[in-house]
Amino acid sequence: MGSERVEMRKRQMQVHQEAAASVLQARHRMGNTPTNASNACCFCWCCCCSCSCLTVRSEDETIQRSTFERRTEGTNNCEESPKPTLEDARSWPMSFEKVMKSAAGRGCFRQFLRTEFSEENMMFWFACEELKKETNKTVVEEKVRQIYEDFISILSPKEVSLDSRVREVINRNMLEPTSHTFDDAQQQIYTLMQRDSYPRYMNSTAYTDLLKSLEEPPPEP
Repeated sequence: MGSERVEMRKRQMQVHQEAAASVLQARHRMGNTPTNASNACCFCWCCCCSCSCLTVRSEDETIQRSTFERRTEGTNNCEESPKPTLEDARSWPMSFEKVMKSAAGRGCFRQFLRTEFSEENMMFWFACEELKKETNKTVVEEKVRQIYEDFISILSPKEVSLDSRVREVINRNMLEPTSHTFDDAQQQIYTLMQRDSYPRYMNSTAYTDLLKSLEEPPPEP
């Protein structure tokens, strides 16, 4: 089993390195090759190495990244998200869509995912939603790179689980980043949460306790 995981990582690394070469070639054709492009991995979208240049960024880029990370963190827990109404919470078992369309539902579901060590799925989904709202090309490219580093790169502690087909689609999309670069990946993660985590949340004590707390009458003044 261990050897299979090692081989899978090797294949993923090879795909990332090929994608890096493709990005550099595309930039060269557009006359936008970085001056120090000889170190190809320093400019690949997948951050396939721990180059020193990855830790030395301009002040503007650092500010953009910190702002983006604050936004993608979104709701930290149920208490910090809008409090659900009893009617809202009772509608969640009807469909996963009911949960995801509710800000309070997403917050409470994300808190549950944290207990299962899969919170990155909701974080990635939310980051993709924010990306779709962006229209500025420069900002889109920056956000795409950040999302890749945070959730797609095999070196990220928040890497989401995607199959090889979707990863190949992402690598092709990286040649010309748009606000829909991660659409296939977002849908796959949505489906994963819907089929895997959502049923467990509906049957969890976290959800039943939430209902009980909303059903209890408010304390008398």
